[in-house]
Parts: sequence; structure tokens; C-alpha cells
Amino acid sequence: MKREFASLSPKEALQVAIFIEERNADIYRQFAELFDGFDDPESAEIASTFWDMAKEEHRHGADLQQRYKERYGQDSCAITDDEIRDTIEVPKFNSGSIFAIARAQVSRAPRNKALEVALAAEQSALKFYTRLVEFTDDPELRSLYQELASGESDHTRHLERQLRIGRGNASVTQA
Repeated sequence: MKREFASLSPKEALQVAIFIEERNADIYRQFAELFDGFDDPESAEIASTFWDMAKEEHRHGADLQQRYKERYGQDSCAITDDEIRDTIEVPKFNSGSIFAIARAQVSRAPRNKALEVALAAEQSALKFYTRLVEFTDDPELRSLYQELASGESDHTRHLERQLRIGRGNASVTQA
């Protein structure tokens, strides 16, 4: 039976957060490999952006794993993100938009679409964890949710900054 994320213990919630970061790193790697396969400069730029995002998700997952070890040592946790009902921070790219982006002559830098995919996932996770902070009475869980929300907030700001830079570069290129 699937469970709500809010019903998890602090240990389980941290373990699922680690799985989420690892899953997203894999998704971004798959996106990068797909765009690498198109073999044109715009697709290479998008692939590079996805490779960077995969590295960032992997780094965040490693940070969370370190926190898990600090809090719980080698004590394992049997829960996986597949057992959770909530969909948290899933980067989504439908195949039609992938091909359209790869071939489009658009007014913005191609990597912006990749950044937008990641930004939507990070904003969704930020809202999710922030809502949990607001409705959680357990101090340990509240602290964990604040930590997770802070990480997602950092990712969101970084991606928003990258989008502003990319949009600035697109307008400079077209001028």
C-alpha cells in the first residue's frame, strides 16, 4: 500500500529525498544522452545543460546521504520512493517537445527549455516541502522539511538566474 510522504518518519523522509535526487540525476542523464544523439550545436548545448543538472542532483543526493549517515549511521531504511503516493520533483519532457526543441529556430537560447523543465520540477518540490513545514507539528520532521525546502529554494534561485542569463544571451545574439 502506498503512503503519503507526510506520514513518513524523519528517517524515511530523508531516505526518500535521497532517492528523489538520485532518480532526477538519472532522468537528467537520460535527457542529456538523448540530446547528445542529435549531433547539432543547439542540441549539444541542451545536453550540456542537462549534464550539469544531473551533476547538481547527484551532488545534492550525496549531501543528503551524508546527513543521513550523520543522523542514523549505517542503520538502513527499507522504504523507497516507489512506495510513496506523492509525486515529488519529477522533471518532465514529452517526446514531442524534445524533437520540436531540437529542430526549432526560436528566439531564445535552446538550453532555456532544459532549464525550464528543471525549474518546474524544483518549484514543485519547493512548494511541496514548504507546505509540509507549515502543517507539521513534529519538530524533527519540521526541521528536515525546512532543510529540504531550503535546498530546493537554492536550486530554484540558481535555475532562475541561469534562465535570466540565457534570455539575456538570446536577446544579445539576435540584436
